[in-house]
Amino acid sequence: MPSLEAVEAFLVMNESELLQDFLVGLIAAPQLAVFFEKYPRLRKIIDREWPGWQRRLRKRIHDTNVPDDLAQEFTLYQHQLLLGSGEFFRRLPATLAALDSQGSPFSHKAHQLCPDGKITHSDSFHTLFLQQWRLSLVARTLTLHHQVMEQEREMLQQELQQRMQLSGALEPVLVENENAAGRLWDMSRAPTHHGDYQLLVQYGDFLAGQPELLQLAERLGRSRAADPQDHADTQLEIRRVLVREPAVMPEEVSGIHQSDEILRLMPSELSLLGLSELELEFYRRLLEKRLMTYRLQGDAWREQQIQHRVTYRHHQQQPKGPFIVCVDTSGSMGGFHEQCAKAFCLALMRIALADNRRCYIMLFSTAIVQYELTADSGIDQAIRFLSQRFRGGTDLARCLAQTCTLLQQPTWQQADAVVISDFIAQRLPEETQGLINQLQKQDGHCFHAVAMSPHGKPSIMKVFDYIWRFDSGIKGRLLRRWRH
Repeated sequence: MPSLEAVEAFLVMNESELLQDFLVGLIAAPQLAVFFEKYPRLRKIIDREWPGWQRRLRKRIHDTNVPDDLAQEFTLYQHQLLLGSGEFFRRLPATLAALDSQGSPFSHKAHQLCPDGKITHSDSFHTLFLQQWRLSLVARTLTLHHQVMEQEREMLQQELQQRMQLSGALEPVLVENENAAGRLWDMSRAPTHHGDYQLLVQYGDFLAGQPELLQLAERLGRSRAADPQDHADTQLEIRRVLVREPAVMPEEVSGIHQSDEILRLMPSELSLLGLSELELEFYRRLLEKRLMTYRLQGDAWREQQIQHRVTYRHHQQQPKGPFIVCVDTSGSMGGFHEQCAKAFCLALMRIALADNRRCYIMLFSTAIVQYELTADSGIDQAIRFLSQRFRGGTDLARCLAQTCTLLQQPTWQQADAVVISDFIAQRLPEETQGLINQLQKQDGHCFHAVAMSPHGKPSIMKVFDYIWRFDSGIKGRLLRRWRH
């Protein structure tokens, strides 16, 4: 039979367990379970949100103020704890009146403890009254705590449903791998209306119906290989080697040397003793330890630690640079040209999300408008970009000049500049052409031209490293449809 203390210890839950149960219950909601079955990739991504939700809930509980009536009652209770027994009973009628005026839930229980105003002046009554009052305050506090958690659960569940609905709708359009799914989920935090992101879905469907345009974007987006970088790392390492040493105990003949060891004399030395004339010479050599004797020794092996420097070379793939996409919004780029240009930018955004790159859009006509499609508010900016209408003039030189200014900044290293236009414009200034050539040769930047018309001026396109042609005119559309 378990003790009361053991049962209480088992049933009482700390704050971490309450938060864990709160999050588990949130994820297990039927509304979210349907999304997880449809988009299993999002389930793994949401696991990363748990620490943030816990911090958010803790902050909400920490910053939530109690209602005024509860705060007043709590202050009154604290004041009663400081009173002595005599003062407590003297002020008890006023305390009961204050509880009635505040509409405290404990008021009814307090009058039950003092029926018809009859009060037993004893320490036990004093203790019982304060204990019952404390239980009432604890119950109200827990109720408020659960109300706050329930409100936060509803808000989180609504936010999750909106983000999952947005991510699920845009996953076929923008998600290529796990990295893209994670970045899309982070971007879904920004508020977006349901009707707005449908524009992204529409252009995604349009892009799916133009496989040549999608293939062109894939070839352009991945034409630059990631530059490898070698890192040399030199460390001191300990190597263990076996060292051969002479053994103390002799084992075999290993040579001849001079010594005074009589038992190992060579036969030629012993012959000196047979001649009386050489006997004195024998003893002289013996004293001088110069007798020729056999050398007997063995081999022993000992492990020895040797320090030496070792250089390791690490071959690390560097991330690819960002995209700076310049889109011509002149009147000649309207209609089907406009749809193709916007869909092409959407395809580059998909590649940028998958490869962890930035995608920066610059619209040029008479003025320059900028969007960053991979920022935290990238979905909203992409919607604003797709909502633009191409009805202006063409100021390609100004746009390229501003692009060159960006490429000279450290944050845009190894960036790819992409210009989408029909290239029916004025000749580029010599200064701009010289600056582009400098960025190409010295800094390694690539300039791509996506020509939407076969009538582009060669004098303009000659400054680009690569020219990608997509005929969005009537003839090109008919030829593509005939091939399929």
